[in-house]
Amino acid sequence: MKLHHLLLLNLIIIINVTDSNGQEAYELSEFISEGLENNYSLKITRNRQAILENNVTLGNAGFLPVLDLSTRHSGNVTSTRQTFTDGGTASTSGIYNTSTNAGLDLRWNLFSGFRVRTTYSRLEELRAQGELLTRLAIEQFIARTTSEYYNFITQSRQLTNLEYSVSLSRERYRIDQERYQIGSGSRLQMLQSRVFLNADSSRFARQHEVVRASLIRLNELIGADDFEVLISVEDTLILVNTDLFLDDLMASMNENNTSLLIASSDQAVSELDRRLIESRTYPFVTFNTGYGYTFNTFQAGALQHQQAIGMNYGLTVGINLFDGFNRRREIGNARIEIDNRELAYQRTLQEVSADLVTIFRTYENNLRLLEMEYENLETARENMEIALERYMLGALSGIELREVQVSLLDAEERLLGIQYQAKLAEISLLQISGRIMEYI
Repeated sequence: MKLHHLLLLNLIIIINVTDSNGQEAYELSEFISEGLENNYSLKITRNRQAILENNVTLGNAGFLPVLDLSTRHSGNVTSTRQTFTDGGTASTSGIYNTSTNAGLDLRWNLFSGFRVRTTYSRLEELRAQGELLTRLAIEQFIARTTSEYYNFITQSRQLTNLEYSVSLSRERYRIDQERYQIGSGSRLQMLQSRVFLNADSSRFARQHEVVRASLIRLNELIGADDFEVLISVEDTLILVNTDLFLDDLMASMNENNTSLLIASSDQAVSELDRRLIESRTYPFVTFNTGYGYTFNTFQAGALQHQQAIGMNYGLTVGINLFDGFNRRREIGNARIEIDNRELAYQRTLQEVSADLVTIFRTYENNLRLLEMEYENLETARENMEIALERYMLGALSGIELREVQVSLLDAEERLLGIQYQAKLAEISLLQISGRIMEYI
């Protein structure tokens, strides 16, 4: 009775996982599109990019003047005592004077050694770098989602293979049970078949948890609110792109690899930083003007109050003659940083090139292994059919049948593993070469 309950549980599991309660099946592009919209990490990256875009303004670069409006009211209470040379004295106390000021002040940096123009160029470069960082995050997300999508397919197919293995063990147990009941088989053989059936059923149940974990990761990647929502996928097979060539991938990598583009952008920013420091060697020209109103009141003296309205202007021209050799030091450090950025670019180029070649050789080897494993699987299936017929006729022992069954399961598992590894290599190759968007 316990065995029947276990088999019923397995049947419920496989229906839930593969059919997903009749829900609509999702294609890979649909998973990616939903994740691009809902993934929280990508939202944070886009917000950071938006900040860099907002920073690219004429005012932030220093092209525009600065206009301030200010007002001030102040007062003082004084007491004085004066002694004259003829011996006379005079004193006042509690004299209250006030002063009220209001004015507009405009300051405009007309020239600062091309610093303003260089600053604007630097802001534009940082904005472009922000776009590249967002692109890199999107590419990494697509690679993770695609890998998990095909992992889910791999684990689901393995679940199906284990279900078939359970059905074979169940059929063998039925045969041995009937033989034992009619007296042509031993109880030991029947119990052994039951042990194999329970072992296969247990492995089947554990595989269900692997599928469930992959499903949760998929839901997490696409930003689902409920991780337990069952999803079915459109694809049931892993089709590997066999038309990837190393020379084409290498050429695409040199032109489109996002990490290389970011490293190149870092070089441009370092060069602009050096130009900003060198701009301090030039003269600077600053213009300022203002319009103000002043009102003063007096409690002593000939005036009771006084007001003044007027404008002022000024033009300042200057140059820094000596700053303790700090500018020379900073320029030297900036040039070293430019060298470092060039070295970093070459290092990144070396790393991605090595990764591309290594993964491509793995990809080639997996393609060769796939042909071999397809042939092995066909042979293992044929052996299983023959072995099962011979076992039913009593011409094959239980141990021999089990070996054939295990060989079939191993062949299916190896094929799935190689298919998935080949697909992972394909995903990595497209990511390194800047072609990962092909999955959308």
